[in-house]
Order: sequence, then structure tokens, then C-alpha cells
Amino acid sequence: MLAGRYLINFRYFWFVFNVLFWTIFFASLGIVVSLFEWRGKFMSWVAKTWSKLLLKIGGIDYKVVGLSNLDPNGNYIFAANHESGLDIPLVFAGLPYHLVAIAKIELKRIPIFGWSMIAGGHFFVDRKNKIRALKSLSIAKKSMAKNPRSIIIYPEGTRSKDGEIGLFKKGGFVLAMDMNLPVVPIALCGTFESFGKNKMTFNKNNLELRIGKPFQTSSLTYEDRNQFVDQIRNEVIKLKSSSI
Repeated sequence: MLAGRYLINFRYFWFVFNVLFWTIFFASLGIVVSLFEWRGKFMSWVAKTWSKLLLKIGGIDYKVVGLSNLDPNGNYIFAANHESGLDIPLVFAGLPYHLVAIAKIELKRIPIFGWSMIAGGHFFVDRKNKIRALKSLSIAKKSMAKNPRSIIIYPEGTRSKDGEIGLFKKGGFVLAMDMNLPVVPIALCGTFESFGKNKMTFNKNNLELRIGKPFQTSSLTYEDRNQFVDQIRNEVIKLKSSSI
């Protein structure tokens, strides 16, 4: 039993080491190339390659269900549950789109990693300051008009401590309504069991990314936001609990 615990811890530290090493490597490469390519296409390739490599190093198999619900040439805002550090590589490995994130502003301040997110055209929101948060969403809208792409949001705002899906914040949904972008509920399954918050363990569970059908926002008004947020959250919960 003791040997098994040490084996699990070794997997954990080995995976964390690879996350740090390959993040620095790919982020540095992307920052240099982005000096010559402003649309972020190369950084999108970097994010996907980094994600697939980390999952492979971790010995993690993953499956994507529901891609047929989407237009391969469309742009969407994807709304996902957030349970683990594996959520990010699963999303970027599994969704075949030029994808950027709306992330907490603290990530912007991380050397190399934060710089690479800036170079990739990701957006940052100060969750503690409503005025700055609204300004960030306005900047995101202008950037998307100039350079259309898809966005991933984790509306819970932080990782779940117990694997349960928390309440959704409204910011990303208001942005979707403002830009008339369809919102797609997605459920990330198995990431908490593999690499949950505050757990110094790493398990080789199979992961699934389950994609729901897009919800159009063109007919919605600001007054519809609360009902719409609840609707998307319920769809994510339904996807996660389904037996696909």
C-alpha cells in the first residue's frame, strides 16, 4: 500500500515537472513567433500541441463527444465546468477551433505563461473590480470584431473543490449576447478524479469532453441574462451526468 502511494506521488510530481518544462518551452517559442504573426494562429497551434503532449505524457486517453453539433467553420463561446488543472489541456486538445480564453487577471502576471497568453490574444478579467471587468469585456468585443475566433469560459470562476458544478457568473454570457455569438455548453468529465484541486495525486482516468448543442443569443436581451445563465448551467450538469 505504501509503495502504491509513492507511485501515485511520483506520477503527480513527474506530471507537474512536465507541465512546467513544456509550458516554458512552448510559451517561449510562441512569444518569439508571435512577434511576426499578430492573429495568434501560431499560438493556437502551440496551445493545442502543448495540451496533446501533456495528456500523452500523463498517459491519459480522452474522447470528444458531440462535435457533430457544431459548424467546423463557426465561432462560439464554449461554457465549461471547471474541476481540475486538466480542464485546460482537455479543452484545447479536444476542440478543433482557434480558441482563446477569458481568464482571471492574476494569470497575466505569471512570467512567460502570462506573456504567452497575451501573445495568443487571450482576455483577462479583474474579478474583484466590476468597472475594470466591464472594460475588459469591451476590449474583448473589439478584438473579436477585428480578429474573429472562439472563446472558452469557465463560468464558475474557480475550480470546484468537490467535483460539483457551482453557480455560473454572468460576464461571459453577457459578452456572447452582446456579440450575438452562440453559446455551447460543454462538460469536462473525469478531470477531477485524475487531478483534482488540493490533491497531490495523479490518476490515469479516461477523460471525456461532451459537447452540447449551441444556444443562439441573437434574440436575447440583457433582461434575459439570468435565465440564460441558468439554462446553460443546467445543460452542462445534464451533459456531465449523462451516460453517453
